[in-house]
Order: sequence, then C-alpha cells, then structure tokens
Amino acid sequence: MSHDHDHDPITHTHEPEAATRVRALAAILVEKGVLGEDEIRARIDWLVSRTPADGARLVARAWVDDAFKERLLEDARAAALEVGLDPGPSPVVVALENTPATHHMVVCTLCSCYPRSLLGPPPDWYKSLAYRSRAVSAPRAVLTEFGLTLAGDVEIRVVDSTADVRYLVIPQRPPGTDGLAEDALAALVTRDSMIGVAQPLAPA
Repeated sequence: MSHDHDHDPITHTHEPEAATRVRALAAILVEKGVLGEDEIRARIDWLVSRTPADGARLVARAWVDDAFKERLLEDARAAALEVGLDPGPSPVVVALENTPATHHMVVCTLCSCYPRSLLGPPPDWYKSLAYRSRAVSAPRAVLTEFGLTLAGDVEIRVVDSTADVRYLVIPQRPPGTDGLAEDALAALVTRDSMIGVAQPLAPA
C-alpha cells in the first residue's frame, strides 16, 4: 500500500548486537535448509507467547499433591509433560523447593539462561549485570532490595542457570490457603516467586 508521508526507512541499524547475530544465524539455517522462515517465525511466536502461568500450574499442583511434588523435584521436565506443559528445549529442568530453613534464588551469571517455556521471557533486571553479579556476592541484600527480608537463620542458596540446566523455584505455600482450589492457588504464584526473589501473593 502506498503512502505519501516521509519517514526513516525501516532497518536493523540500531538493533542490539545479539539480535544481529540471531538474524545472521537464522539466515544461515534457512540457506542450508535446516529450517524454513515460516518455521523460525512460528517458533519465535510460540516462545514469546509463554507466560508464568505454566510454571504457576506446576507449583500449585505441587502444593496440593505431595506425590506430584516428589516427581517434580526428581525430574521437572517429565513432571511438566505429565500435566501437558512443554518444558522447552533445555535438556534438564530442575525444581527446587523453598522451606522455612532454605531459600533458593536463581541467576544466570554468564548471560540470561532462563526457563522461558515455563515462565515466559525473562525480566530485564534478570539479564542485568548488576543482578547477575550481586545475586552471587550479596544475595541477602539483593532480596531485601526486592522487598523480601528473610530471617537470619534462613540459608540462601543461589543456583546458576546454564544453557543445559534451567531452574524453577517452588516457593512456600502461603498461609491461609488450605481451602483454595488448585486454580486459585496458581493465581498466587508469581514469576518472581519462581525465580526466588519474592514470596507468592497472599490470598485475598
């Protein structure tokens, strides 16, 4: 469709370096016949459509079903498939349970490895150098900045995601939720609580 107003051409001039590399890789895959452009586009669309709701379903099920929680802790990929969720391409997905004595916190010190298939795209702060460095060197202080203050006797375990291993935190179930159905429990589970920088929401 034609139009008669002036504007700058639509180009990739100011895109991040990583995006340039991804486009170049995609072009090579298409050129060699490994993937078609439509397939690449479909995979990207699927990935960006993911939300934390899938991870929240796993957590809520674990809260109400001890046997499922054990299976989730043993093999989170298999547990996700069991309930019809796609855990994504990472070979290993590990679920870690927070308890009154132990709190887990996830970081990727090298880049931004993250269980996107279960939690959706990572937040900007997760990819920042400040979080990636300080989560390891001063985790308790970082949690305080997120508004989460833990008792001094709670052990904080920081786990480092990699290209091969992704982590999902099972936060502690909030008090006062004994009568809630699984769907209502899932609504209390936030993305940040599954990264380990927040607690789940309190019931209304």
